[in-house]
Amino acid sequence: MLRVACILILAFPLNTVAQTILGKVVNAKNQPLAGATIKWVNNTKGIIAKEDGSFVLLKNSSSSKLVASYSGYLKDTIDVDNLDTVLFILKEKNNLQEVLVIAEKAGTVQSNLSLIKTEILTSVELKKSACCDLAGCFETQSSVQPQTTNIITNAKELRILGLSGVYNQVLIDGFPMIQGLTFTYGISGIPGTLVDNIYISKGANSVLQGHESISGQINVETKKPNASEKLFANIYANSFLEKHVNLATNFKVGKWHSLLAFHMVQPALKIDRDKDDFLDLPLLTRYMVMNKWKIGKENEWGWSSEVAVRFLNEKRTGGQIFFNPSTHKGSTSVYGNTVTINQPEMWAKTSYRLNDVHRLTLYTSTFHQNQQSYFGSLSYTAKQTNAFVNVQHEVKFSETHNLKSGISLKHLQLNEDIFFTDNTLARNYDGNYKRNENILGFFSENTSSFLKGKLTWIVGLRVDNHNQFGWNVTPRTLLKYDPTPKLTIRANIGTGWRTVNLFSENIGLLASSRNIVFVEALKPEKALNTGINITKKFEGKNASGYISLDYYRTNFQNQIFPDYDTDPTKAFIKNFTGKSISNGFQTDFFIKFYKRYEFKAGYNFLDVYRVNNNNTKEVLPFNPRHKVLTTFSYKPITNKFHADVNIHFYGQQRLPNTKSNPAAYQRPDFSKAYTTANAQLTSIFKTLELYGGCENMFNFRQNKPINSWQNPFGPYFDISSVWGPTRGREFYMGVRWKLK
Repeated sequence: MLRVACILILAFPLNTVAQTILGKVVNAKNQPLAGATIKWVNNTKGIIAKEDGSFVLLKNSSSSKLVASYSGYLKDTIDVDNLDTVLFILKEKNNLQEVLVIAEKAGTVQSNLSLIKTEILTSVELKKSACCDLAGCFETQSSVQPQTTNIITNAKELRILGLSGVYNQVLIDGFPMIQGLTFTYGISGIPGTLVDNIYISKGANSVLQGHESISGQINVETKKPNASEKLFANIYANSFLEKHVNLATNFKVGKWHSLLAFHMVQPALKIDRDKDDFLDLPLLTRYMVMNKWKIGKENEWGWSSEVAVRFLNEKRTGGQIFFNPSTHKGSTSVYGNTVTINQPEMWAKTSYRLNDVHRLTLYTSTFHQNQQSYFGSLSYTAKQTNAFVNVQHEVKFSETHNLKSGISLKHLQLNEDIFFTDNTLARNYDGNYKRNENILGFFSENTSSFLKGKLTWIVGLRVDNHNQFGWNVTPRTLLKYDPTPKLTIRANIGTGWRTVNLFSENIGLLASSRNIVFVEALKPEKALNTGINITKKFEGKNASGYISLDYYRTNFQNQIFPDYDTDPTKAFIKNFTGKSISNGFQTDFFIKFYKRYEFKAGYNFLDVYRVNNNNTKEVLPFNPRHKVLTTFSYKPITNKFHADVNIHFYGQQRLPNTKSNPAAYQRPDFSKAYTTANAQLTSIFKTLELYGGCENMFNFRQNKPINSWQNPFGPYFDISSVWGPTRGREFYMGVRWKLK
């Protein structure tokens, strides 16, 4: 123990009253320890050091020994008899003997310490399936359902609580990079090999990241420059002969750590298994380069910063198998689709920790996307620029109270051009659509702890001003109670709102022959979400795991969902302010036994409906009422290989009404229930991993999913009835190499 006592003649006034002790508490770096406790020996009451570490204390006639203590530091006791000034220099608790801890990183984490119910998918879990891109990283969990929204381009979204992916907020390293145009293809542009952890939270969450999240939030944490491999390579190919290459290197320049990553996809062969003349899989070419830099540590005093830049170039070609972009683009003889995307982006997080009490953080991000697309005889050209700035101040009043507050500014500029090279269908929604959106927000969120840490209460409030829709208030609150160390109960309630990007969020409308009819001017979507979660962990000699129960209810005050039912040749777009409800129940069971076997089972029940003016209940389409997931993993103690299997069951889904179509173009009102199974085997060597597997082992396929595929330029051509896999069985293999 380091004990230093010195008389600070120059540090304090000479006329100090003789009956007081003037002092200061610092660490070995001479940094003040604000909030340190100082008290006399054998006295239970003490005082707290000020922000600069100083204190004034009356002398005690019954004791001459003074004790200073601070969390994370060793206590120090000094005899101050005949002293008027004193300096405590506390030593950190780092003088223990070195202990080597070897532990295996868990694949899925359900932390009881997390204030918000959060499911964490780690890089270990992501290796249990191919995970070519972000959309493929959710095969082994129940909370998020990847959904194909357009089989022509293979666009996908991530659904939570049975609601469209637009209602959950997808963040990249905590930044809102998936918005507007980037919603359509953005989740496919993040390679799975670049992902370190994925944080999934359902329902109303923190107000710190904004007002958009209604059904939940997905935060994708990419690999860190100071904690990834020096060299990494991954090569992947599937039975369609689509090829993926991922390369990364980690290096240091001065005090900066850097990660440089490269991602490339080369197109598959032209395949049409169901003989409908349309490609089962679009031809995809993608190039991505990303560079991250990091300096300092957030938890240490002083500056820390993390900066990332990324550039994405992507081209998709789909449609009829004999489509040639150079000769058929925009024609009415062959239906084809091309999408070309160029997107540079940047985000940065800079923090300055003044002391253990105060910290300032600046978040900034921006991206620009230029997209040029053709869907048959429809041309869609769009440009979007986004900017985001967030300044946050954090003050930790004590061990039980933490306040975060700040100001944010979001800017969106979107320009969309739609025109028809041939308009025999008399569609009339062509033209120029412009949006210029500025949202200024103020937020504050306080976290309080009670009952010796068993009860935690988060209260948050946002007030945002939209340049078109004015002021909106977003309150949210969350409670966490731990009756026992292994039992956690959480409840949350809060509102959310968002503005609509109709074409990018419903890209399938552009690919079909439906006319889009705007009934009225669109207002922001608003909803109230309430939820409760109970998580019980268990641990025995040879087994450990958890059981989790969730219930969430989303009540929309305004919702915009295309009306596909009124007329099969039209999609009506309007505000719906009636009763629109989503009830979601989920239960998960996980067990790991004998350190080598893992079993997980999850069940989802969804009740998503509207009540029309005639008071009839209308179930919204494309939501399986029942969904079951089971996974099994085996990894021997030798860690030479591991085998992983996951099985998904999807119940029936209501489909759009096509009864008014000619008989040849009518579809069933409900989909079939179906099951898919995936398996993978991975062999592990010192620096090399070989993996191979099969997706959709039972070869289930929705046959001829495109309505009126025989006449793609006719009035009944529609891709909105896609409810299941369309590609069938898929084999793949790959190799990972890393140098630590």
